Formats: sequence, C-alpha cells, structure tokens
Amino acid sequence: MPIARITGQGLAAIACAVALLWGSFIGERIMVQRAAAARVTVMRDLERMQRTRRSQPVSAPVHKPRPVRVTAG
Repeated sequence: MPIARITGQGLAAIACAVALLWGSFIGERIMVQRAAAARVTVMRDLERMQRTRRSQPVSAPVHKPRPVRVTAG
C-alpha cells in the first residue's frame, strides 16, 4: 500500500527539471571545449608572432625625384 503517489503533473515537473539539468550540463561541456580550442588557437598565434618578430633588415628607401610642375603666369 503506497503512502504517497506522484501525479502526472509531478512527473512532468521532474522530467522538465531533469531535462534542464542535462541541458545545462551539456551546454557547459560545449562551452569548455570551445574555450579550450580558442586557447589553443591563441597560443599558436602567440608562438607564430614571436617567431616572426625577429627584425629583418630593410633596404634603404629609394627617393624618386619629384616631377617639376611648370606653371604659366
């Protein structure tokens, strides 16, 4: 003889609560995975920037003579 019974509304409320809990759990895992992927991308970019940061000699600028403007007047 049962002491208490769970109604249909009670079961629906429990099912909704469980669904929300699982949804938040899965959402958190997805956010953590995206953050880890972004962190890897940033670290690779930093390493690439540090490798290419070494200064390379640049040739001296070439000065082109300016064209002479002839004005009438």
